[in-house]
Amino acid sequence: MNAPVPPLPPPGPAAVTPEGGARGVQAARGLGRLATAAASARLWRAVALLPAALFLLTVLSPPLNHDVAAVLNFSMRWLSGQRLYSELIDVNPPLIFVFNLPAAWLASVTPLDGPRALLLLLVALCGLVWWLAARLRDGLVEGPVEAAALAALVPLALVLPGYDFGQREVLMGTVAIPYAMLAARRMAGVPTGRRLMLGVAVLAALGFALKPHFLAVPLLVEAAVLLRRGWGRVGVSLADPVPWAMAGVWVLYLASIPVFFPDFFGHVVPLVWDYYVDLGGLSAFGVLLTPNMGGAALLLAIVTALCLARRFGPLVLALWAATAGAFVSALVQHKGWTYHVAPVFMLAGLTTGLIAARWLDGALPPARARASAPALSAVMAGLLMLGMVRGGEAPFRELGYESDKGGRLTAWLKEHAWNERLLILTPDIWPIYPALNYSNSQSTLRFMNLWLLQGVNQRCPDNGERYRQPWEMSRAEFFVYRTVAEDFASAPPSAVLVTRHVGIPWCGKEFDFIEYFSRHPLFAEAFRSYHQQGEIEGYKLYVRED
Repeated sequence: MNAPVPPLPPPGPAAVTPEGGARGVQAARGLGRLATAAASARLWRAVALLPAALFLLTVLSPPLNHDVAAVLNFSMRWLSGQRLYSELIDVNPPLIFVFNLPAAWLASVTPLDGPRALLLLLVALCGLVWWLAARLRDGLVEGPVEAAALAALVPLALVLPGYDFGQREVLMGTVAIPYAMLAARRMAGVPTGRRLMLGVAVLAALGFALKPHFLAVPLLVEAAVLLRRGWGRVGVSLADPVPWAMAGVWVLYLASIPVFFPDFFGHVVPLVWDYYVDLGGLSAFGVLLTPNMGGAALLLAIVTALCLARRFGPLVLALWAATAGAFVSALVQHKGWTYHVAPVFMLAGLTTGLIAARWLDGALPPARARASAPALSAVMAGLLMLGMVRGGEAPFRELGYESDKGGRLTAWLKEHAWNERLLILTPDIWPIYPALNYSNSQSTLRFMNLWLLQGVNQRCPDNGERYRQPWEMSRAEFFVYRTVAEDFASAPPSAVLVTRHVGIPWCGKEFDFIEYFSRHPLFAEAFRSYHQQGEIEGYKLYVRED
């Protein structure tokens, strides 16, 4: 028989040589450096998102933009049963009121008021666009600095407009970002899932349909796609479903207006053409001399010079074309207001950051670029934030709101007209809105304000008197004169808010809204039941005695 094999003795401790110990120390130090580098990268990524977080806090703070608040007020009145363009008359095409309906409905079924409901949905839209942008970046060639820059600058661009957040131009600029990224994929021949592609196309088409001027953006972007592909691939461009899907959305929308909103083309468009287009407008050259348009033109010129000097890839080209389209859209409106140029700054800021990132990716050694990317993205986001902090705009409007004219009027209406029906006799949008929204008050005027009365009275009457007689009025002026008086007499509101500052030229004496409408017997009889409650910031409040 075989003898059993004795068990092996337990292994002794391994001998540690000087060379092995040195390698272990070096490995530990290397792991420590990697952990430190990873922690530093995470910290810089958080810092890079800080400007977007600060601007998000700004847009969530009162006041809501005055035009945004006025449109929301009309959508809430529309939801409550008043008819758009017959009982609610405004120059905006119907899509923006449709867009505000979910917020109006949410405010009607939840404890949220209108402004908070709208802001919630606007932030959700920004979240959707941020997610779409991340999806559309898959498959595109990005350097480490470019990837870090896009991660920080896209969310910042979405909230960069500050006080103008929610404006129609800002909504257009918001949807233009994923649309430009989709255009870059189409230029580069990168395949995109059909659902993602059509979803972005439809969303962009709806954003560009908010105003006719906005169509300059897809026109220039699609031209850039066509040129980048080359004339040899015209067949590919003709078979591309994106422009056809967008055109289909626009055709359906245009065809739906006379069906669902017959008074828009028949009643509102003639008023806009005759009295609104030139109201407060400037010449094409004069608007370029305004600070807002001048700054936008300079920024576009810088981006254009950079793009002409060197090729930076399809995404830069698509964003450049979108920026140029946004600038054209602002220019043709002849006013140069802050929200007109907001999409120019959104898109140009993103484009400039992307150009800088691509240059850095090429100029730095690969290892250095990877290590520096998070910190460089934080610097870019900080510079863009500082570039958009301007005097009088965000965040200064928000910081000083309670003590400024709008805040004081809001507090006054909350005290004297909370949840009341008011007749608003003023050509102002700000600060009437959002003061009405915050005080839960409801205007009874068919218009947002008396811009039409202001528009028809830019010249003194030919009869030499302060006011035209009813038989001397144009159809537009008589419509305002008659409907204000009849609506006021048929359902007297709790109060009347009237301004001293009418914005109508002096013709022997100041234009007085109460005096003007009191010439109508129905208005004069109903107004006898009101007495003046007080006055603040040039606005007089008359309260019904019963």
